Amino acid sequence: MGKIIGIDLGTTNSVVAIVEGGKASVIRNKEGQNTTPSIVAFTKDGERLVGVVAKRQAITNPENTIYSAKRFIGQNFSDIANEVSRYSYQITKQSNGSVAIVAQGKEYSPQEISAAILSSLKQAAEDYLGQRVTEAVITVPAYFNDAQRQATKDAGKIAGLEVKRIINEPTAAALAYGVDKKKNGIVAVFDFGGGTFDISILEIHDGVIEVRSTNGDTNLGGDDVDQTIIDYLINLFKQEQGIDLRNDKMALQRLKEAAEKAKVELSSTQETEINLPYITADATGPKHLVTKISRSKLESLCANIFKRLLEPCKRAVADAKLSTNQIDEVLLVGGSTRIPKVQELVKEYFGKEPNKSVNPDEVVAVGAAIQGSILTGETTDVLLLDVTPLSLGIETLGGVTTRLIERNTTIPTRKSQVFSTAEDNQTAVDIKVVQGEREMANDNKLLGQFRLEGIPASPRGIPQVEVTFDIDANGIVHVSAKDKGTGKEQKITISGGGSGLSKEEIERMVQDAKEHEAEDKKKRDLIEKRNKLDGAITEIEKNISEHGAKISESELTTLKDAVAKAKTTLKDAADDEARLEAEFTALMQASHKLAEAIYQEKGSSDTTSKQDGPIDTDAEEK
Repeated sequence: MGKIIGIDLGTTNSVVAIVEGGKASVIRNKEGQNTTPSIVAFTKDGERLVGVVAKRQAITNPENTIYSAKRFIGQNFSDIANEVSRYSYQITKQSNGSVAIVAQGKEYSPQEISAAILSSLKQAAEDYLGQRVTEAVITVPAYFNDAQRQATKDAGKIAGLEVKRIINEPTAAALAYGVDKKKNGIVAVFDFGGGTFDISILEIHDGVIEVRSTNGDTNLGGDDVDQTIIDYLINLFKQEQGIDLRNDKMALQRLKEAAEKAKVELSSTQETEINLPYITADATGPKHLVTKISRSKLESLCANIFKRLLEPCKRAVADAKLSTNQIDEVLLVGGSTRIPKVQELVKEYFGKEPNKSVNPDEVVAVGAAIQGSILTGETTDVLLLDVTPLSLGIETLGGVTTRLIERNTTIPTRKSQVFSTAEDNQTAVDIKVVQGEREMANDNKLLGQFRLEGIPASPRGIPQVEVTFDIDANGIVHVSAKDKGTGKEQKITISGGGSGLSKEEIERMVQDAKEHEAEDKKKRDLIEKRNKLDGAITEIEKNISEHGAKISESELTTLKDAVAKAKTTLKDAADDEARLEAEFTALMQASHKLAEAIYQEKGSSDTTSKQDGPIDTDAEEK
């Protein structure tokens, strides 16, 4: 069995990890960093950029630089419509009601953007391992619903990855924390990331990690702190200059980067300066935004955001049937837990100093890699028992939600219940599958619906229709309805309702991704050939300068001509792979005489330096 990589697909940053020789480690990207910005950009030349390179050009290409796509995955446009104005890129509604992101005039689904990030991480893993990678464990926020989980699996498929397991982020963190710890106890994982917040209560006992409860908010994260700072700066500038920066995409991108930087700096200092010269201009000339912001000001601006963190904690502790003093450790996960006020709130609520022993940016990916090693059989002494975050049921008479599976039920799980018809002579029933905690079905998330036909006409209440819910280890829902009288059955695997992708759409996106993969490989090969020729030119010029006198005048002239020709090719035919390769071969050929001369002299001096006795007179003179 091949390696299964672990991926933390984050709102702000993403990480890939692997278990080798029983030890989990993070794989660095090609820039040598452990975390990759979850950013995808499209240039006017049609090039797709991912990660660090995409982030670098964001200010000059704000309308085509996509960030925080995780906030839209598996969502309907109606779910996020009030957020659209805060982004520098265009977000629109597809015909089926789902979200489309527009870049360079083309529409992309959030799954495609996520797939580009996953492809980049997959490539980093392949470069590190020296072999193809086709399988992954991908993490999602614990409070993701079925549509969001299915959409994440679809993103993996588009990227050429078979997603062996979807695992909840706090559970992955606990797995990474608990796998090497021999102590037992109750652990709360407080996971506050870029776009989502989760709290999970877990029990660790002799290698068994059991989730007791989970809660959260899939629309609460460090992005919201950034946005609060941005709104404050926009209002301040409008008061001072009378100009609204919301309509300036480039200014918005600069504000976003400045807000993020200020947030990070205020985690270690009491005050920071925001200095954005030439942020915009009007008829009177250029305008600059310069102001100071203190930690206390940030805390007062974000008071409501921080307050929202407490309610899910209270619900999770209550659902676990525990009190806060029964919790042994509180583990901080996610970059936003570095904010001092967040740490203070955690300490106040749980009554203990939070545990900061894990790297909050990397621990989730490490846990995913460990889950991958459990699936391959490499890790055998750990058992993971996760839960479903939200209740599942069907709509019954009067639009009421009838729950079949309650939230925080250990998965995988299966539950059946018998229902009947609501009217006399009813020959078909519509099964509407919903997820959520509200009593009325319309207030919950509609996951999907299907129809069971061919029920024999009978008085109401006589037919028996058995509805079965089956949740797999990924938290993905399968539903069936069976008429017990006739044996007729209908099944559905929920694929994200209106926000899901059809099989044909996924196949098209997989093909697009493959084309990009080939295109990316071609670019990389071209760059490698350029670098190889450039390196050879530099090395040979150095050798000519130091050892040119060791070969004849004509040989030296031939070599200098070859170097000059190679330089011209590098300048005029930098995109011609065949010419670059041919020029490299010709240059190597031309440099053979000089290389021989250098080698012979080195060999001769080495021999002389090693002589302790008389010279061997039989040695051939060269």
